[in-house]
Amino acid sequence: MIPSHLLASLLLLAAPAAFALDFKSVGAAPVVLYDTPSSKGTKMYLAPRGMPLQVVSSYGEWVKVRDANGELAWTEARGLSARRNVVVRTPGAKVFAGPEEGAQVLMTADKGVVLELVDPTAITWIRVRHRDGIDGYVRSNDVWGL
Repeated sequence: MIPSHLLASLLLLAAPAAFALDFKSVGAAPVVLYDTPSSKGTKMYLAPRGMPLQVVSSYGEWVKVRDANGELAWTEARGLSARRNVVVRTPGAKVFAGPEEGAQVLMTADKGVVLELVDPTAITWIRVRHRDGIDGYVRSNDVWGL
């Protein structure tokens, strides 16, 4: 029998993994987001290439996803990529040369800009790459998709 204090510690250590969010990005081609898991459903909108989406559940070849605005929709799983991207949610978010406020600002990103997630394990400062090749760090609260 495991002592209760040890069991509680083990549960706390396992909790982050149990609640890990599953994010994917739209693949090489844009995908249609539907209101139901069927191409006969109502088309809600077209998600552009690279857009990050949180996978909420799956149903056969379909996945229910949440976008950066919190909207829920369905799309075919084959249209998504395991490649991780984030989207800027803070207007004028700064991308720094290093993981600190005092580092050189490499670029300022508008709200809605998609950045490749270089290090998905980071917590406070997220290493990202812009499509133009700029590689730097952004604060985690300035982006969505983590």
